[in-house]
Amino acid sequence: MVAVLVVQGGTLPAGADETAAEAGGQVVLVGDGTGAAADALRCGAEVACWEAGAFAPGRWAATLAPILDAHDVVVLPASPDGRDLAPRLAAAMGRPLVTGTVRVDRTGAIAATHGGRVHERYVARGPFVATLEPGCRGVGLADVPAERHVGPLAIEEPDGGGHAGLDAEILAVTPPDPAAMDLAESPRIFAGGAGLGDADNFALLGHVAEAFGASVGGTRVATDAGLLPHSRQIGTTGVTVRPRLYVAFGISGAVQHTGGLHDPGHVVSVNVDASCPMMAMADLALVADAPAVLRALAEIVATTPPGAAPPATTPPGATPLAATPLAATPLAATPLAATPLAATPPGAAPPGATAPHDEVVGGDEPGASSSADAGATSSAAGDTGEGR
Repeated sequence: MVAVLVVQGGTLPAGADETAAEAGGQVVLVGDGTGAAADALRCGAEVACWEAGAFAPGRWAATLAPILDAHDVVVLPASPDGRDLAPRLAAAMGRPLVTGTVRVDRTGAIAATHGGRVHERYVARGPFVATLEPGCRGVGLADVPAERHVGPLAIEEPDGGGHAGLDAEILAVTPPDPAAMDLAESPRIFAGGAGLGDADNFALLGHVAEAFGASVGGTRVATDAGLLPHSRQIGTTGVTVRPRLYVAFGISGAVQHTGGLHDPGHVVSVNVDASCPMMAMADLALVADAPAVLRALAEIVATTPPGAAPPATTPPGATPLAATPLAATPLAATPLAATPLAATPPGAAPPGATAPHDEVVGGDEPGASSSADAGATSSAAGDTGEGR
């Protein structure tokens, strides 16, 4: 089994180490800057590099097919480039293709279908090609080889560019749009949960994220409510991401969501609940109202969307509130008067005692309630549920 990793500008694709570990450390690096990529790869024991230049999946597939034919299983990460090269490689090798797998071995593969809700087992009846979903496997110390060997791939292309006509001509390469790029590839993500509330706040989240060059993601509660498309859902039933920066607005951090965060570089969480799981895993935890923080950021970066209400300011002519220092008032010591205990006849209740099995709920006035009831009501009102 061998892993094929597409390299662009010396950068490894998402899921590179996982794919290399799944293939047992046998790796072929193809693209531009394979030497630097080989240095960054942790799980490659035998690494062969082909400096093939700009991305050309048709030419690469035709050239690699006879070389990789000795391997029963060829696995690529399900990154954008991997998903582009894999079907061409399978066609060139005359093999079936299994996509979206979470486990690959020589006997077959397990693929996640129906939005990740179903795992289907494919039994191999011969050699095949597969794509492995980034973040589904993880990498441990046992996957890092003690020794490694890196060298050039023994390859000979036909003279005169025999495979030159297999790819479209590239006129220009534009930078990726963070609003539309694949979340699995995004280096910065601003995500929103139920704590953001309504569609206006999610629209504001998009404008603030655009100012920071970040993509927008969210929890399943947000996507189920129609506040974000399902392609923006992060979690075990959505997209697995590995950003350098992840900012969570109003997300409590349920395990279904955090399961989609694969070793992010830095995590910032904004939530009113200081004890929620997302705040515990954050590098920077801000105990604050998420919509209020978002509006403040929008004011700072001047990205308030047209038609949206600007952040609250002091009306013209009004006097801003000045901070008034609180005067310290010493507490007077009040002596406690000693009250002698009155003798209580046997079997009688002490003075002021309540009869057995009676429960004091409130005062004498109709509608009165105890402080415990008020606190329980406040806690219930402040609970926003698991979706945060």
